[in-house]
Order: sequence, then structure tokens, then C-alpha cells
Amino acid sequence: MSKTNLLQFTGQSIYCSKAGVHIDPWQPVEKAIITHAHSDHARWGSKHYLAHHDSAPILRQRLGQDISLETVGYGEPFQINGVTFSLHPAGHIIGSAQIRVEYKGEVWVVSGDYKLEDDGFAPAFEPIPCQVFISESTFGLPIYRWKPQQQIYGEIENWWAKNAQEGKASLLMGYALGKTQRILKGVHSDGGRLFAHGAIYALNETLRKAGHDLPELTLITTDMDRKQLAGSLVLAPPSAGSGPWLRKLGPVSTGYCSGWMAIRGAKNRRAIDQGFVLSDHADWNDLNTAIQATGAERVFVTHGFTSAFSRWLREQGLDAQEVQTMYGNEEITETQALEAEPNTDMKSSD
Repeated sequence: MSKTNLLQFTGQSIYCSKAGVHIDPWQPVEKAIITHAHSDHARWGSKHYLAHHDSAPILRQRLGQDISLETVGYGEPFQINGVTFSLHPAGHIIGSAQIRVEYKGEVWVVSGDYKLEDDGFAPAFEPIPCQVFISESTFGLPIYRWKPQQQIYGEIENWWAKNAQEGKASLLMGYALGKTQRILKGVHSDGGRLFAHGAIYALNETLRKAGHDLPELTLITTDMDRKQLAGSLVLAPPSAGSGPWLRKLGPVSTGYCSGWMAIRGAKNRRAIDQGFVLSDHADWNDLNTAIQATGAERVFVTHGFTSAFSRWLREQGLDAQEVQTMYGNEEITETQALEAEPNTDMKSSD
């Protein structure tokens, strides 16, 4: 079992001192390797960045067109000061990667965020054999067990069809990067119109211009006739769920896509009409499956339900411990989740 510290958890990042490289730093550094383009893992201010090819247009849009950015493909090894690095699919969002780090036969893998269910857009997660695995635990409690995504897509389609019959627009909220692409690839429009909030539209166009197969969306503008929106699906970020922008849509039913919708009361707290349990993170079963598939005997848990999940892994015989990082933007505390019941009054719940 590995007991060396090929990677260290510092106040800045996950750091490889032998290579002088930081992985997903939360403070500006000289050299940064980025697992994916979500803002808690890809932050502004570092001098040099390295990421997967597919992350490049999003990183430039979010961090600046003039950033110093090098990109590589999946499975392409490169060396820095004798340490071998390579990027491998994490299945989380487009461009997301696990970072494999090898030195003198010892292998560590930094998974970033990941999911095992293949969404048909981001390359599917690949387990990488290693001695040490660094894992998230965003949904690292047994109450989080996802239903197959096709079932959730069907629920969204039925909700949309019902709203259209009633002359309403269907406002579906979720993260612009990751969730929106899954919805566009998985939900059949059957000729229905697709509209988008400006944040969703801009990111979708960035990905389309980069060559990704995504449908064209219609941007909602201030002078748009609200009658055009009746019967349509409107995609928007979570921030659009209240305020003047929402009122522009006319008659509307509101929906929200998130793993947190599995918790009783989440729909009411967000004041939405319908919640859909769809997450870009691994659920309880898949977290355990992923870790087991690596063959790792040593596991570090970086964010989410770190205490509970690392304790569980130790009970399974692994050398597991939680570490403090700046990743994740959790909406509920661990105590609340431990006390919560699975949501049983929504179609997409456990």
C-alpha cells in the first residue's frame, strides 16, 4: 500500500511538489492542471493552464481569451520533471478529466467530479488502476441513488407536453455547463421549440462553434412576444427562478434538474412546480463502484459528505480519510442530509 505523498493537499490546491504542478488550484499558481471547467475547479489568475482539448473554449470564455492554455487529449502521457501525467474521461461534463500521476511506479488518480452513467455527450468515465484515488463525495450518502436517466428524460417530456396542452411555457432550470447539454441530448423535442436564457444560450453557442453536436437555441430577448413561448421548453440557470426575468415568460410551469431534488422538501424550498432528480455526479452506488474498480487501497475524499463517506470506506477495509479543499458548492449541510428522508412524493425520486 502506498504511504508516500506524491500529491499533497495544501492551502492552494492538490499539489505535486516533484513536478511543481498544482491540480485544480483555488488560488493563483504558476502551473495548473484543470480537471474540468466548472468554476470551483477552474479559477482565474494562474499563469499557465493545462486541460483537455474540449475544455479549451469554455475555459477561454470563463477565464479570458488570452490565458496561457495548453491542451491534450485523453490518454496522451506527458512528463514534467520526471513525473508522468495523463488525462482520462471522468464522464462529469464535456472535457472533464481524471488526472493520472505516476512516479517510479506509483500511481495516484485525481478524479475531480465524475459520474458513471454515460450521457451520450461527455466521454464516459473510465476506471484507472491506481494505488491512491482522490474522490469527491457530493452525493456520498446511501439516500442518493439515481434512477436511469432515460426515465428522468421521459418525465421531463411528459411534464413539457402537459404544460403545452395548457398553453404554458416549461421553464427548466439547471447548470449551464453539464446539465443543459444532457437535457438537449436526452430530451426529445418532437418539433417543440427550444428557448434559452442568455447564459445558457452563450455557452451553447460556444460549444456549437467548437464543433459539438447540439441543437440551436433561440435567445429570449426583452422585446420578444410572450405568446411565442407558449408550449415551448425554456432552459435557464438556477438564478432565473425568480425576479423580473421569470415574469417576462407569461404563463409558465417551473422545473428544476438536480440530484438535490431527491431530498424531501427541496421542491418547496425552491418554490418550483416540478423537480427532476438528474445529477452530473455519481450517486452512492456509483461512488462505491468507481472506487472499487480502481483497485486503490488508499482513498482521499475531497468534498461533499466527506466525513460519512470516508468513514464508510474505512469500514470496508480501505485506508480512507477526508481532506479539506475549496471544491463544491453544496446546498444543504451534512447534518440536514443525514436527517432527511428520500423524497417519495415526486415521480423521479427513489
